[in-house]
This record gives sequence, C-alpha cells and structure tokens, in this order.
Amino acid sequence: MAENDTNFENDTTPERVTPDVKEQGGGSTPFEMAAAKVRKFPQSPGVYLMKNIAGVVIYVGKATNLRSRAGSYFLKAASEEQRTAGWIREIADIDYMDCESEVDALLVESRLIKDIQPIHNKIQKDDKSFPYLQITTYEDFPRVEVTREPSSTGVKLYGPFASASSLRGAVQVLQRIFKFRTCSLDIDADDERWKWFRPCLLASIKQCTAPCNQRVDKQEYRKDIKKLQMFLAGNKNKLLKQLRNEMLEASKEMAFEKAAKLRDEIGMLESLDRRGELDTHAQPEVFHIDPKKGLTGLRKVLKLKETPRTIEGVDIAHLGGGETVASLVTFIDGLPFKPGYRRFKIKNVTGIDDYRSIHEVVLRRFKRLYDEQEAFPDILLIDGGKGQLSSAVAAFESLEIPPPTLLSLAKKNEEIYRPGESEPIRLSRHAFSLRLLQYVRDEAHRFAQHYHHILRSKSQFD
Repeated sequence: MAENDTNFENDTTPERVTPDVKEQGGGSTPFEMAAAKVRKFPQSPGVYLMKNIAGVVIYVGKATNLRSRAGSYFLKAASEEQRTAGWIREIADIDYMDCESEVDALLVESRLIKDIQPIHNKIQKDDKSFPYLQITTYEDFPRVEVTREPSSTGVKLYGPFASASSLRGAVQVLQRIFKFRTCSLDIDADDERWKWFRPCLLASIKQCTAPCNQRVDKQEYRKDIKKLQMFLAGNKNKLLKQLRNEMLEASKEMAFEKAAKLRDEIGMLESLDRRGELDTHAQPEVFHIDPKKGLTGLRKVLKLKETPRTIEGVDIAHLGGGETVASLVTFIDGLPFKPGYRRFKIKNVTGIDDYRSIHEVVLRRFKRLYDEQEAFPDILLIDGGKGQLSSAVAAFESLEIPPPTLLSLAKKNEEIYRPGESEPIRLSRHAFSLRLLQYVRDEAHRFAQHYHHILRSKSQFD
C-alpha cells in the first residue's frame, strides 16, 4: 500500500473491514470504532484524516473513493504492509472531507500535509508546489510559461495543475495553434533593433509569430493571447471538435501516425481540466516576496522604532452563519512559521457577525498570551476595514492590556487602517511592505477556509 499514491484501485467494500476486528467483537476499541465509522463514508473523491487517541492528526490521504480507500487501512493486509504496519494501530478516529474531483482531493491533501505536518506522512512535507501556467500580461508581447514559482503581479495565472509533464505537453500543442512565445527575451515593441534579431527554430516551424524579429505587431500578437486565454477559461469545445475531425480524417486516409499524434494532443488538451481553482488551491509559499525589504518598509511606513520580526494575521470564515471559524497565522522575519498557526471555532457568536467573531478570537488569543506571560507579536493584522479593526481594539480594552501594533487591511482597495487614524495608509501595489501584509492576510484567509471546509465535512481536529 503506497502512501500518497495518486491512483486508488482497491475496490474494498465496507463489509471487508479487518476480519480480526470482527472476531474480537463489539467494536469496543478506538481502532475498531474507527473501522466501523469508515463504513459510512461516501463512495466519492475526498481526503481522509486519521487521528490518534489524543485527537492529533497523524496521517492525511486522498481518495477517488473515500469508503474504499480509507477502509483499506483496516484490512489485514495493512497491518502486514511494511510502510503501514508500524503505525496502523495508532488510529483511534478518522474523518473525511468531500472534494469535487480527484484533482481537488490531490491539491487539498498536499495543502493539509504542509499545514498539519502529520507524523506518518513521509511525502509532501517539503515546500514542493504544483505547477501553474503563467502569462506575463505586463509585457508588450506576453510570454507563456510553466512555473512552480509564479509572480504575484503582472501575470495571469491558471492552475494549479496536478501534472507538470501533462501541462508542458499541452502548452506545446497550444503553441502550435496560438503561436505564442515561450522564451525569456525582454522584447520592446518600439525598439527597432529587434528587426535584426535572429528568431529561434520555433519561428521556422511556424509555432511562434516571432515578435523578437518584429514579424508581428503588438496588437495582432495580443489577439492570439486573448484567444489562448479564452481557451484556458473553458471555451475549448470548438478546438477539440476540430482536432477530433482531423484525427478521424487521418484514420480514414490510413495516416495512422498522424492520427495517433492528434489523439495524444487531444488527450493533453483535455488534461487541462485536471486542475484546481486558483482562489481555492493557490499555494502561497510559491509567491516569493523579499521579507527583509517588506519588514524594513513596514518600519518606515508605520514609523516604528525597530524593524518588526513577528506578525500575526487573523481572518474569519463562515457559511451562511453556520460553523463560523477563525484562523491565526504567524510570520517570523517575514516568512510563515507553521508551528505558530492556530485555528478557533467561534463559540459565543450566533449568525454572521465578523465584528463579534474578531473580538472573541483576539480576546481569547491575547488573554492566554498575557496569562501565560508569553511574548506578543510585533504586529497584529486583521483582515478587514475600520469596523474589524475597532473590534480588535475593543478586545484589548476589555482585557485592559496594551496591544501590539494593530493594523487592518481592507481587500477592495488594499488600504491599511490604524487605530485612532481616520485616513488609511495607501501604498503602491508594488511596495514590498504592502505585499508582505497581503501575504499574511491571504495566508490567514486560506488557513481559515481550510478549517471551515473540514468542519463542514464533520471533520474536527483541535
């Protein structure tokens, strides 16, 4: 039984849950109760979370069939398999999260493993991220590239994708059709020196319109990029129909090599559907920000005596007033510090009320820090505007303790609010200080959403 493998072909039914469990009878041990619980899992894609007797998540896995895959861990074979035999009996409880597709399950599993760091997940604990397709919209002649480290500005992103090789293959097919460039040249449309530049082989085989040799003007090139973006946004049925007709014609003419090539191209284009939604699955660690410049910028903008080292970010998530949750993320020296992440289930607020929810979280968090005489962060960042910030201020007033540097970041115009100041701070969208705050805010939002999805799926962990 391979850990974190992509394909799950074990078709175990719930009746095949470990024979020795049945023989012991009663389902009285935590392991046996977990085995019985799996029988009620849906037969759909998702992620399962295994916990020990203390309620700590010890393993996260993905499945195309949750009941079958999770149930396989309670079969006799699992206790004999070298990679699972040593820890399988630690399982005391198991929960799951529904996912829309196999790809969503893969991406959610990767994200949760990085967040939770379960002790028995040997793969994906590092910061390896999934590939994205990036179009550099800020350039005169935008280029198209596959990257695991996308830029945070001046680009249009698609993904993340589950397979880098399939994505690269699809890009090659798309380049044959839309003739975009994939090189790293900085081409200025108004620089006549490009007239004398020698294009690469792609221009000779008509897979690039060669803007590097000014064979196409900026407007015409951007029209092709626009068509590509429409295709990536989902309007691809016409193109696939055309390729299938060409494949059929090639087969009729017994041009089987051409037909096979078209078949492979169609498969690669169809693989573009196997991707996650960017808003849901974007992995923030791939968006690189210079942390030192961001922190230095914050010291200057906020007029602090010293450069801040620790930042905590708070965000709220809810669905129609039910299962309101909050997240708290910690950054040290401008980088995420995962052991400092915390999740909160809102206890004292009914319905949708972000202000009271923020008040509760800040109150609980800083009362504990104060009571245990632990250090406060240098900056506490609240996701929202004046109202959310006022709720955080009120929490410190209730505790009668001085707050750290308090900020809120309003997403609509990316304005920074501070207590007692009526006008927000407005920074350039390219300022390192703003980008660092955005990184903290977006990471808090992502972490809150993941906890919220877990609770919605009746999966709770402390």
